[in-house]
Amino acid sequence: MEKKELKEVSIPTSLYKKIEEKIKDSDIDSVSSYVIKVLEESLSKGEGTPENLSKEDEEKVKERLRALGYLD
Repeated sequence: MEKKELKEVSIPTSLYKKIEEKIKDSDIDSVSSYVIKVLEESLSKGEGTPENLSKEDEEKVKERLRALGYLD
């Protein structure tokens, strides 16, 4: 992976622990790497701007962000 400038993001401890368990026996080396991978995949699926998202796609993104702990 290329060296990128990173910013800190907080997630609930319970979510962090779930991710740790999920990646325990995988080739992913850290929770941060997993979160970056999931977000990049999620964002690349909708390469357009938010204005181009259907209501259904927008709801899917919101559900994913809730599952990751970014939305209440």
